[in-house]
Amino acid sequence: MDDDVGGEETGGTTQVNDGRPDPAPLPDELLRMDSEFAVLSHPRRRYLLYTLTENPTWTLRDLATKVAAWELDIHEETVKSKQRDQVYVSLMHAHVPRLVDHDVITFDRESEIISKAQFADQILKVLAGMGGSVDSNLQSHAERGYHE
Repeated sequence: MDDDVGGEETGGTTQVNDGRPDPAPLPDELLRMDSEFAVLSHPRRRYLLYTLTENPTWTLRDLATKVAAWELDIHEETVKSKQRDQVYVSLMHAHVPRLVDHDVITFDRESEIISKAQFADQILKVLAGMGGSVDSNLQSHAERGYHE
């Protein structure tokens, strides 16, 4: 009796122990969609992206203030420095690098300026399409801020 856990080659496909062939590789378009959804998976990144529809360039400090206000559902003027600083650190160390890695934004470390990058408009279109079902409260809150 063979207790080998590996698969066996049969006619160009690899059979798994249960007899089913390995799944075909995912098409590039689907992989891009996975990447887009990964970029959009965190509410803080979505808030950051919503700001780009209002203005294509932000300082990290202004962005942290705006995101903190949205998250706390308060006006930007009432955001305390500790609240802003918590968002700032999160954006600086987690969310901005992720968006930079996916060419959604650019970030100048010296000036701390964030701007749209190559795939910003594509991601914003996906975000707009998701907004009605996945993120309606977040989107409506963000859009409300634009019109005040």
